[in-house]
Amino acid sequence: MEYIYATLMLDALNKEVTEENLKSIIKAAGGTPDEVQIRQLLAALEGVDIKEALSKAVAAPVAVAAAAPVAAEKGETKKEEEEKEEAKEEEALEGLGALFG
Repeated sequence: MEYIYATLMLDALNKEVTEENLKSIIKAAGGTPDEVQIRQLLAALEGVDIKEALSKAVAAPVAVAAAAPVAAEKGETKKEEEEKEEAKEEEALEGLGALFG
């Protein structure tokens, strides 16, 4: 992740994203640069306009509050199911009464 941050920092400072620049940022932050990861990142970013990619990035909205009503609905559906079962039992008993009576 630090390589992504270093890339974003270089881009924000209008510096060229190169292997040497990435290494120097990682070293300055107290890390040990991994040349393989740096090369993979540079290969993945080849031809990518970082500013344009960031402007088009869309964050998905987080719907944490929606979880509470779902729990309440489950409780309501259990009550409704119990009521339906009771109604079915009553109907079955009424049907038996008609047979014998």
